[in-house]
Amino acid sequence: MELQDYRNQLDQIDDQIAALFKQRMETVKQVADYKKAHNTPILSASRERDILYRVTGLCGEELQEYTKILYTTLMDLSRDYQEDRLSTGESKLCRAILAAGQAEGFPTRAVVACQGAEGAYSQIACTKIFSLPQILYFGQFDGVFRAVENGMCRYGILPIENSSAGSVTEVYDLMEKYNCKIVRSLKLKIEHCLLANPGAKLAGIKEVVAHEQALNQCGDFLKSANVKVTVFDNNARAAKYVSESGRTDIAAIASASCAPLYGLEVLSGRVANSDHNYTRFICISKNLEIYDGANKITFVTSASHRPGSLYSLIAKFATRGLNICKLESRPIPGKDFEFRFYFDVDASVRSADTLTVLSQLEGEDFFTFLGAYSEVF
Repeated sequence: MELQDYRNQLDQIDDQIAALFKQRMETVKQVADYKKAHNTPILSASRERDILYRVTGLCGEELQEYTKILYTTLMDLSRDYQEDRLSTGESKLCRAILAAGQAEGFPTRAVVACQGAEGAYSQIACTKIFSLPQILYFGQFDGVFRAVENGMCRYGILPIENSSAGSVTEVYDLMEKYNCKIVRSLKLKIEHCLLANPGAKLAGIKEVVAHEQALNQCGDFLKSANVKVTVFDNNARAAKYVSESGRTDIAAIASASCAPLYGLEVLSGRVANSDHNYTRFICISKNLEIYDGANKITFVTSASHRPGSLYSLIAKFATRGLNICKLESRPIPGKDFEFRFYFDVDASVRSADTLTVLSQLEGEDFFTFLGAYSEVF
């Protein structure tokens, strides 16, 4: 036989598979209607195990793993189809999303909470997101959330992840604690400088102060300099501390804009481990606000403690062509080896596919929708 003969044979087999798949899904639809009428759960783990055991045996040892993957996917699709059939309409979350659309464009002016002091990267991010912000500064991330929660500020700006140092886990934890929503994000290039009082020399620096993330991002320089490092809650506040100290043997890692603000000089403009150093900042609000152009969604959920549960979550997006651009796990406090999963998905929150998946996820044991927004640069 020639290659084309084999391909023709495969085409005939595919036609039979397609017809059988359609027949299988018609039966799945009837199963869903029965379960709806009798208030029966969709998932039957024992039934799925029995199916996998039977069909892998039919296909033989050589194809056992391939058969398992095929039928696991089929059962994921079947469950998804049943969930659509059993849906009684738009979920509470979907109604909230549709109601959260803003008639006006994203505001250009607002009272905004930032952590740190003038010259902080959060302040720089804020002035890129808002053209006319009134900024209130707070010493800790928690203060930013409290200011937004109690209405002192409509918005807050916070770092959520860095390209080299990873996620800012404290901010993720506070997002859950205060149930704030993301309304916009910004990817900001971070250019760390070493700042010191006039007259200071690089060779004479004995101590460097900065936020822990900045210290991590400049680890190579700090090791070669052989200096003491001191952690500050914010880089701009570290620069202010150096200025007020009057010492010439101490320096801060901060943005170049802090130099004129605090009467410092730039000893070195290239102290980061990488030139490709970006931090993603989020703009939060107390209420869910969704603006035109929102093309990214963020949520946190848990997966049941069984094999394949995370795969099933991911499959809900994969089968609809929705791109998961970030997936991160965090341990659940007080539970051994159980995790929550943080998702960023590139998708319009108003598309039918996205709303369907979110409706399904809302039924999970734990699910928190963190926002739908666009990212600016």
